[in-house]
Amino acid sequence: MGVPTLACHCAVCESSDPLDKRTRPSVLLSYGGRNVVIDTTPDFRFQAMRVRLDRLDAVVYTHGHADHILGLDDIRPYNLKQRGPIPVYAAPETIAVLKRQFAYIFDDAPSVSSVPGVEVHTIDGPFALFGTTFVPIPAIHGPQPVLGFRFGKAAYITDFSQVPDTSKLMLQDLDDLILDALRYVPHPMHSNVEQSLALVEELKPRRAWFTHICHDLGHVAANALLPPNVRLAFDGLQLKVEF
Repeated sequence: MGVPTLACHCAVCESSDPLDKRTRPSVLLSYGGRNVVIDTTPDFRFQAMRVRLDRLDAVVYTHGHADHILGLDDIRPYNLKQRGPIPVYAAPETIAVLKRQFAYIFDDAPSVSSVPGVEVHTIDGPFALFGTTFVPIPAIHGPQPVLGFRFGKAAYITDFSQVPDTSKLMLQDLDDLILDALRYVPHPMHSNVEQSLALVEELKPRRAWFTHICHDLGHVAANALLPPNVRLAFDGLQLKVEF
């Protein structure tokens, strides 16, 4: 729900620390003059403005929940500037959600206004984007399947309650692992701090970054309790990734 959370006046939501101001989780990969976004959150427009994103070459989706897709309409300026549709990559069940949630994009009905232009690609295994291979990492998010992604020596796996053993094999030998750690208390659909720490200990990446963090975790206080190679991610965090 973002931090500060609407109508909440807890210590974290009232914090003056800019690292406690969190938009919904997304990742931008910039390489070779190309820009690939993982998930278009409801905050996508603000996030793109913050990093001065002048070009968008592809969107990759983890799953179809509102906090990960509702910014899709805001790709329209890139359609207009780049004079064409933007490739969108997603699992079949996520494509179905996009077509239902954004029916006006896909119904081919005449429109007097601009409509986001997308070129849909179904994820059914590893796929290449502009010379870089994206490896989908299947995970479980409560009752539903979701995808994380590995790209080179880094991986991003948000919104999960369980990572199957077969997926753990694809998360070995990482420099950076960005993973879900919603809060301290267990949650039926998300990994909590204790569970995510156990996964980090098992997978042994060089560094781990906790994301999808709710207002239960204050940035400074939570980091003080974590191992040195595990930190809370924050809005604007930049990493150099070896592809």
